[in-house]
Amino acid sequence: MTARADLIADAALTLLVERGMRGLTHRAVDETAGLPQGSTSNYARTRQALLEAAVRRLADREARVMSLEEMPVPDTGLDGLLEGLSLALHRYLTDHRDLLVARYELGLEATRRPELRAFYDETGRRFREPLTALMRAAGSSEPERHTLSLVAWCEGLMFSCAVGAFHSSVPSREELRTGFRELLGGMLGGPGGTTA
Repeated sequence: MTARADLIADAALTLLVERGMRGLTHRAVDETAGLPQGSTSNYARTRQALLEAAVRRLADREARVMSLEEMPVPDTGLDGLLEGLSLALHRYLTDHRDLLVARYELGLEATRRPELRAFYDETGRRFREPLTALMRAAGSSEPERHTLSLVAWCEGLMFSCAVGAFHSSVPSREELRTGFRELLGGMLGGPGGTTA
C-alpha cells in the first residue's frame, strides 16, 4: 500500500474507534486524514472498498503487534510458546486498545454484510495459519481444532478487556501465561495444565 492509502485506512480506523460505524464516511475520512475532499473516494469508491481497506490495515497493524511468525516453539517443553503468547497478548491489550475497538466494529459490521464477512474471514487466515503451525509444532493431535479454541479464548479475553465486562484491568503477563498454560495443557495432554 502507498503512504496515502495507509493514511486513509488509519483515518478510517480512528473514526471507527471515536465515532463507530455510523461515523465512518468518505468525507469524515478526508477530514480526519487532513486530505482534500474527494481523496478517499478516489482511493476507495464504495463503502465496501473503504471497509476492506480498514480491515486490511487493521490486520497489518495487528500483525506487527502480535508477531506470531517470530514466536518460539522450543524442542523441550512449552515455556517459549507460553512466553511468546503471553507477551503478544499483553502487548496488544496494554498498548493497542484502539485496534481492539476497531476490530469489533468491523467484525460486527461483517455480520450484516456477506461480502465483508468473506473478506474479513480471509484476512483472518494470516493469524490462524501461524497459530495452527505453532500448535502442530507443540505436539497438538488436532491443531486446527485447537487453534479455534485458542483463538476463541483470546477473543473472549480481548473483548472483555475492551468493553470492561469482566476485567477492570488488563491481566498481567504472568496471569496470561497461567491461562495459556492451563488451556494448552488441556489441549496437549498435560495434567492439570502443567505441560510447561
